[in-house]
Amino acid sequence: MTNTINFEQVEKNARIRDFEMEDEKFKNDHNEISKAELEKAMEIMTKATGKEIYIGTKRSPHSRVRFAQFMQSNLGFLRQNKYLTAREKSFFLDITPLIAFDSNCIVVDITVKNPVPMNISQIAEFLGTDRSNMSKVINSLKRKGLLFKGESGLENNNAKAYAIFINPHIIYAGDKDNVNRALQVMFHKAMKMKTLKDLPDKLF
Repeated sequence: MTNTINFEQVEKNARIRDFEMEDEKFKNDHNEISKAELEKAMEIMTKATGKEIYIGTKRSPHSRVRFAQFMQSNLGFLRQNKYLTAREKSFFLDITPLIAFDSNCIVVDITVKNPVPMNISQIAEFLGTDRSNMSKVINSLKRKGLLFKGESGLENNNAKAYAIFINPHIIYAGDKDNVNRALQVMFHKAMKMKTLKDLPDKLF
């Protein structure tokens, strides 16, 4: 007697198993509340309020914490290649509290909605040095592809004022999976430089 396989039934059983596994995963992720129970609760809330209900989660208290991420592997690579001077390494560490979220620009106050870029004189004052020495460090890091200078007007002494941006492959105050497009344009050419093109971790 020939055994026949009911492929329609097999497929139906497979779909049922997939549904059960999906429902079990949902319950595990939602404190043993099934998807059907949650949908029923939302339906009741919609009827009670007369408004469409959406489920959201309360923001973590840590979501307000501002931070900048050091690219450890890249910094280690640059150290091995003796790419940075001691003063340049110190600059990156000291300037970290001034790096604005997403733009990676050195700014006066990272907590305001529209932060204002710091000019070189202000950066020098913040770091306790003079403008001449600060300018040398910044220009050196610019030549090495680790900083970008964008002209932003004049300083009090009528010298050109620049907004300073940090290469996100060194430090980034933002989402590494969604790097600011402007930064990608600023450092596109720099990332083709002899040493930088070999950095182990690339964001773009």
